[in-house]
Amino acid sequence: MSIRIPSASWDFRGFLLFFIFFSSFPGTILTQEVTLDSIRIFTTHDWFSTKPTVYFQCKGENKTVLPDVKRTNVSYSFNGEESWQPLTELKGTKCKRCGIYEDDPLKYDTFDEWELCPSDFTPDGSYKRVKEKEFNATFLCHGCSQVGAGSNKQSGTEKEEEKGGMHPAIVILIVVLILGVVAVGLLVGYKYWRKKKRQQEQARFLKLFEDGDEIEDELGLENTI
Repeated sequence: MSIRIPSASWDFRGFLLFFIFFSSFPGTILTQEVTLDSIRIFTTHDWFSTKPTVYFQCKGENKTVLPDVKRTNVSYSFNGEESWQPLTELKGTKCKRCGIYEDDPLKYDTFDEWELCPSDFTPDGSYKRVKEKEFNATFLCHGCSQVGAGSNKQSGTEKEEEKGGMHPAIVILIVVLILGVVAVGLLVGYKYWRKKKRQQEQARFLKLFEDGDEIEDELGLENTI
């Protein structure tokens, strides 16, 4: 007597396997908040204003104005609880194109633009960005250490090395897929071989049957003669 497992049980198992598989990729679900810890600007780009409007922005996101940053060569520190914090969020291991700019009535001026990545942050969750004669700033992202912290990038330079290799879960998935394809190929090949062998046996049997008829015909002719 077969036991039928309720479909709800299979739905739960499918959800559980789905959750385990995707949670095996670090940073697939985690979202890390990036806050500004401190900043000091060394220059301004607007010649007609003594109090610049400095803001942070990532590509495709809204501006985050830094309302306290109004004077050059002054170090501004923050506790991460300001109304304009966090600056942005980093999801998983993905990077974002971000920058610090100065608002100008005619255009915007760039202090610096760079790729902001979770791997930029040290294990203690800090990342220092320095642009010569422009600014230096320290960012915090405590959750980024869960995805794997890396060394800071040099000021004004892009990331020189990409992460090498693949995640073990991806390798296992690729191996399973390859083994599945090989197994299907072997099964199809075996069935084709069995079919060809059966056809050959049938052809041999028919040939033997025809050869037997020919022998009988020859014997019949000889008896008649």
